[in-house]
Amino acid sequence: MSKTADIRLPDPSRWKALAFIALAQLMVVLDATIVNIALPHAQTALGISDANKQWVITAYALAFGGLLLFGGRIADLWGRKRTFVVGLIGFALASALGGAAQNQGMLFGSRALQGVFGALLAPAALSLLAVMFTDARERAKAFGIYGAIAGGGGAVGLILGGFLTQTLNWRWTFFVNIPFAIIAAAGAYFVIREPSGSRNRASLDIPGVVLSALGLVSLVYGFTRAESAGWSDGLTIGMFVASGVLLLSFALTEARVKSPLLPLRVVLDRNRGGVYLSLGLAVIAMFGLFLFLTYYLQVVRGYSPIRTGFAFLPMIAGMITGSTQIGARLMTRVPARKLMGPGFLVAAVGMLLLTQLEIGSSYAGLILPAQLLLGLGMGTAFMPAMSLATHGVEPRDSGVASAMVNTSQQVGGAIGTALLNTIAASAATAYASSHAALGAKNPELLKLQSMVHGFTGAIWWAVGILVVASAIAVTFINAGRPSAGPVGGGSGSGDTEGVEDEFKIPVVAH
Repeated sequence: MSKTADIRLPDPSRWKALAFIALAQLMVVLDATIVNIALPHAQTALGISDANKQWVITAYALAFGGLLLFGGRIADLWGRKRTFVVGLIGFALASALGGAAQNQGMLFGSRALQGVFGALLAPAALSLLAVMFTDARERAKAFGIYGAIAGGGGAVGLILGGFLTQTLNWRWTFFVNIPFAIIAAAGAYFVIREPSGSRNRASLDIPGVVLSALGLVSLVYGFTRAESAGWSDGLTIGMFVASGVLLLSFALTEARVKSPLLPLRVVLDRNRGGVYLSLGLAVIAMFGLFLFLTYYLQVVRGYSPIRTGFAFLPMIAGMITGSTQIGARLMTRVPARKLMGPGFLVAAVGMLLLTQLEIGSSYAGLILPAQLLLGLGMGTAFMPAMSLATHGVEPRDSGVASAMVNTSQQVGGAIGTALLNTIAASAATAYASSHAALGAKNPELLKLQSMVHGFTGAIWWAVGILVVASAIAVTFINAGRPSAGPVGGGSGSGDTEGVEDEFKIPVVAH
């Protein structure tokens, strides 16, 4: 049997493999939010100062966001299955180190290591799906499941984080990763059969690795620092300037080297470029909202950590429904832009409802319907976005194309948290100052009113960002619907407008 045939024929164990890939993805997404709930308890236990507590989040985000492109290329060079299993084992060991941390240095180091191994396994997971599911209908279903987990896993992390912190202790928010990782690694080792002929044998682009990692780390750190030190801080500005110079140097390097870390053909395709940009913007809005709603429910409404987690369930339900019942069913019938554009707009309507938040707002009357709309919209848009981001790339580039999806999400998440939090903080300060000058009688009430005013001010920005994401999806993405037959040779694409050859998966024999 030729290598080309290996790539064309569907893997008989692909659905079992999806279960283990989805489990690993859930673990990575959970980890982004589960630690947030436990952070106050860990801070007290290890004596971490207020100035340093952000490093529990930042160390993970910097390592993960900075090394994703490197992880994606390693998956292409070294083999996706091997990279995936090594990433899982490393993530489990780093989690064990974090759970056993005796001081802040040990905790920060374990979080950075989690980010390093997460950057290996996340792009390997998505690219395994891209090369294992070649039939358009099956691919839609697989990416629907993956998209629902990628979108809803953060809220599950809030529930699990609250439950573990309240019933056991904060260390279990780290230890819980270990069984996830062991089951996923064992399952992947025995079940996944990576298609032959899909590996990239080119040498590693070391200058590209260094420039992209430093550029992305500078960008993420710039936004993170802006949150605590302000936008006019010298180091904040310096980080943004350094990031611009480094990423420009990276782009120029990639255009010249023989075996680039990020082949420009991957991002310059208008469909994939549109996906990366619109997805990154949507995640900016989404992550900011997670933060505000968590604080609103716990600080303003007095919800416990567990109750706060459960309060996010409507959003998870909406995402799962949007991904599996709307996105997956319609993806093989309509072009991706006709799902992504309206999807982001529905999410924007949900976000718009939340601009009406007040101290005594009804959960059932306002927050629940807003979450359902947000979840439905995001789920519907995420599913075709995840699939289209790796659709049409040559198998040798699927790892790095997958890494770009994760990079846009990670960088978007870091930017969203910092940008919207800074907007909220400045709006809250201005409100408190003006109302204090007018002689507000109850300082505690004024504090809560200021906080909610800050949240709604930032949520207006999130609405605008989602509208822009929708416009980009409709304008940039012009791929038609994929055919229902096998994607790759012969079948071509459907007969809808704007179908390009780029939307097919070329079958490359090596």
